[in-house]
Amino acid sequence: MAELKTKETKASVSGFLKKLPANRRKDAEGILAIMKSATKEKPVMWGTGIVGFGRLHYKYASGREGDWFKAGFAPRKDRFTLYLCGGFAPHAELMAKLGKHKTGGGCLYVKKLEDVDAKVLKQLVMRTCQAVRTFLPGGADA
Repeated sequence: MAELKTKETKASVSGFLKKLPANRRKDAEGILAIMKSATKEKPVMWGTGIVGFGRLHYKYASGREGDWFKAGFAPRKDRFTLYLCGGFAPHAELMAKLGKHKTGGGCLYVKKLEDVDAKVLKQLVMRTCQAVRTFLPGGADA
């Protein structure tokens, strides 16, 4: 079984964000504040480009297991990728209020923070983190 390449690192989150262009850095810092408040966790770098909050261990019926974060984000070139466990179907009412976004799997894509309602985004992050045990096969050791 292939090992997950993206792992928690000791790299500095603030150092990572300082390297972003000014306009992207401002939005990244806003997302950082929302996720930090919603998760009540310290931000940690995962790999070279993902900021994660919290930690969980998952194990699927197939035997595949690993460690991942409860919520996280990555400032990509043209948009922000927000990683939230469990999908978005259980949160349809929040998704309808969120604002301009796209989704794919467990990812939420946002071009600019101002495109979405920050209060709704915070609620979405809180709900997905609270429900993480329900979403993962076999539960999760959070």
